[in-house]
Amino acid sequence: MPRVAVLTPFGLPSVRGNAITTERIVAGLRERGAEVAVWDLSAVAEPDIAAGVEDWRPAIIHAFHAFRSGPLALRLARRLEIPLVVTLTGTDANHELFDAEHAPMVRRVLEGAAVVTAFDASIAERVGGVLPDVRARLVVVPQAARFPPAEPFELESRWPLPADRVLFVLPAGIRPVKAPQRPLVTFDDVVRAEPRVRLLYVGPVLNAAEGEALAKALAGRPWARHLGAISHAAMPALLARADVVLNCSISEGGMANSVLEALALGRAVLATDIPGNRALVEPGVTGLLFDSDAELQAAVLRLARDPALRARLGAAGRARVAERYPPAREIDGYLSVYRREIPVRA
Repeated sequence: MPRVAVLTPFGLPSVRGNAITTERIVAGLRERGAEVAVWDLSAVAEPDIAAGVEDWRPAIIHAFHAFRSGPLALRLARRLEIPLVVTLTGTDANHELFDAEHAPMVRRVLEGAAVVTAFDASIAERVGGVLPDVRARLVVVPQAARFPPAEPFELESRWPLPADRVLFVLPAGIRPVKAPQRPLVTFDDVVRAEPRVRLLYVGPVLNAAEGEALAKALAGRPWARHLGAISHAAMPALLARADVVLNCSISEGGMANSVLEALALGRAVLATDIPGNRALVEPGVTGLLFDSDAELQAAVLRLARDPALRARLGAAGRARVAERYPPAREIDGYLSVYRREIPVRA
C-alpha cells in the first residue's frame, strides 16, 4: 500500500470543511492499510513541514487546496521526485483560479500536478475549460459522508425552543461565500406567516466582518440564533433536531459537506441552485433548490407547513447518499489514483 504525505490548510480540531474532508479521507485510507501522515499548514511552519515530509520519504504527496497547500506540496514533490495529487476546493475552482493575484500560483500548481481531483464533474469542467492542458489529468472522486464517534449535543440549554417549532439549520463557517445574511429578510416575512419557524446558524466565524454583520442582523430577530462552532462529532445529534438543513452558498467545491451530511442523516435540504448543490439535490426528490428570494420564501413556507414532504425528501436523500456516495467508493477513487501514478514513477 502507498505511503502518502497529506498536506491540508486546516486539520482537526478545526471544524472547517478542509479539515473534515481530510480527516474522513485519511481515516478511510488508513483502514485500507495505507501509511498516511498529515501535515496541517495552519499549525506547523512550512520549513518544519518540508523537513518532516522529506524525512518520512512518502511515495506520493496529496495536497488538499491548490492555492493554500499546493505551492509547498509542488516544491516537495519536485525535490523528492515523486508524483503530486491535488484536490480542488470550491475556493480554488470558483475564486482563486480567476483572481488576478492568485491565479498564476494556482495554475502552476495544477500544471505541475500528476493528477488533479475534483468532487464533481461541474468543477472538473470549469477548471478544464480554463486550463485545457490539465483536462486529461482531471479525475472526479465524489465525496462521502462519515462522522466520528457520536457526541451528545443539548440544544435546549443554549436556545430553548417551543415544542411545535419548525427548525431550519444553516451549518457553515461564517464568511461571504456562504451568504449567511441572505435568508434573514425572507425569514422576516416567513415568521410573520408561520411564527413557529426558527433559524439556527452553526459554524465558526471565518471572516470577522461577516461575523460582525451577522451578529448585528440577528440582534433584532429573536427567532434566529448563531451558536458558533460545535465539534463535528456533535453534528448528528444537532441535525437530528433539525427539520430542514439550509444552504445559501454563492458557490461550492462540487459538493458541500453540510449538504451531503444532512442528506446522509435523512434531513430535508433546501439549497441555492448552484452547480455544487445540484450535484446532490434533485429538486422535489432529495431536496428543494432556490434561486430568487421569492423562491426561497415559497420553499421555506412549503417545507414548514408540510411535515410529510420533509420526511419524504429526507428519506430519499438518505437512500441516494447510501447508493451513490458510500465512504468505500470515495477511498477506492483515491487509491486508484495513487496506484496509477506510483508504479509509473517508481
